Amino acid sequence: MSDHDDHDSETGEGDHENHDHDDGYVPPHREAFDHDPLGQTQVWPGMSVGELGDEYGKAGIGAAKVHEAIDIYAEMLADEDCTVFFSLAGAMVPTGMRTLVADLVRDGYIDALVTTGANLTHDAIEAIGGKHHHGAEHQDGKSAREHDEQLRDEEVDRIYNVYLPQEHFALFEGHLREEVFPVLEEEGTVGIERFVRELGRANSEVNEREGVEEDAGVAAAAYENDVPIYCPAVQDSVLGLQAWMYSQTSEFSLDALADMTPLTDLAFDADTAGCLLVGGGVPKNFTLQTMLVTPGAYDYAVQLTMDPEATGGLSGASLDEARSWGKLKKEARNATVVGDATITLPLVVAAAREKIESAK
Repeated sequence: MSDHDDHDSETGEGDHENHDHDDGYVPPHREAFDHDPLGQTQVWPGMSVGELGDEYGKAGIGAAKVHEAIDIYAEMLADEDCTVFFSLAGAMVPTGMRTLVADLVRDGYIDALVTTGANLTHDAIEAIGGKHHHGAEHQDGKSAREHDEQLRDEEVDRIYNVYLPQEHFALFEGHLREEVFPVLEEEGTVGIERFVRELGRANSEVNEREGVEEDAGVAAAAYENDVPIYCPAVQDSVLGLQAWMYSQTSEFSLDALADMTPLTDLAFDADTAGCLLVGGGVPKNFTLQTMLVTPGAYDYAVQLTMDPEATGGLSGASLDEARSWGKLKKEARNATVVGDATITLPLVVAAAREKIESAK
């Protein structure tokens, strides 16, 4: 007999530690365990996206998180007293999420949008007639570097597997100088929200005047529906670069602090507050930190991200961590879905909208 066998025999592990459970034995004091058996997700022809979201609720891991996010987001939207903040980072507009967000604005599901100058740049490009194109992150027979060198020679910019011809930026720059900046120059120094509102007006008017086939987009929808757009890092974009260049030879300039008061007032006056955070970065923190100077905090929060929290960076920081800062209420409902937001955002939005609109 081995030493290991002697040890087992002496401790009697086989006698009372490792039960076969044939006798129906249940360990006492299961404080962390809930009896909530998983089901089996089913799919069928013709099922709706809301039904798919319900089926996800039977499963575990990421599917369960998606189901929870849908449920919280639907409750947030259905709460008539809830002020909804929408944070949009990443390359969401140039990769095809533009109309989804514009429709949320038009349909009254966003009370304030916080986004990047890059998203607003690409939104305007499509509004005035430019177009993004399907591309590739690499090309057969070429190294990644050779592929991008070829695109450089062809004057095409790449966003992973999306292409944008550079002449569209020239179109955008002309749009700003002809349709946006002259109006604002008369006002001198303006807030960034005021700047973006004027961009939305110009996008809307040019889109209609020129008969552009593509939708007028996010900034236009916000302008038409009196929804503020906050862009705290506008300098970090072509939009910001053009604003800086125009300010060098005119009275136009931007006040980076001017938007803090109306944004804080919106949070301060909210009976309940919720946020959908798409990606991280400055938009995420700007949306969450608003609650630090109000007596309240978010009642609902849903985060769609690909970033890990273990790095300590803001983009991957959990919403439970945000609770420690007082950005979420202790009792707030929150969920984080880890995955590509071009996949998760349409699913969560469509299922939540189906859930609340079918109940009306």
